[in-house]
Amino acid sequence: MRKQVGAVTGADRGAVTRAYLYIWVAMRWRDEHGAGSVLAVALVAVLAGILSLLGPLASAYAAKHRAGHAADAAALAAADVARGIAPGHPCETAAALAAAHGGALSGCLQEGFVVTVRVSVPVLGLAVLPLAAHAVATAGPPG
Repeated sequence: MRKQVGAVTGADRGAVTRAYLYIWVAMRWRDEHGAGSVLAVALVAVLAGILSLLGPLASAYAAKHRAGHAADAAALAAADVARGIAPGHPCETAAALAAAHGGALSGCLQEGFVVTVRVSVPVLGLAVLPLAAHAVATAGPPG
């Protein structure tokens, strides 16, 4: 039986396979230079997009709480004026207190000693945009 030239015997087959594997890995590794940088840039872009959406949401959340606090304070002050504890007109006092808290009085209803106010606070601090957080509060004598 004659041996073919260039033929790989069983013992050499493993060595040749390992050599091809090493060459293949080396070529793939050489071709992948810079892929980590592209992945890092893509990750930063995704995180920046997510954070750019969280900013307005956080601002809306804060505006809603500011509106609630302003409405509560305005309703309590207006109820004190309605009961005669403080001088003035209840709705004017409520408007002044809402403005002091960064909001605007958008509604005021007095029924005896009970006063209900509605306060609007601009979202993102821009009065130009039609985005506003609203809150309603009612105050009066206990009982």
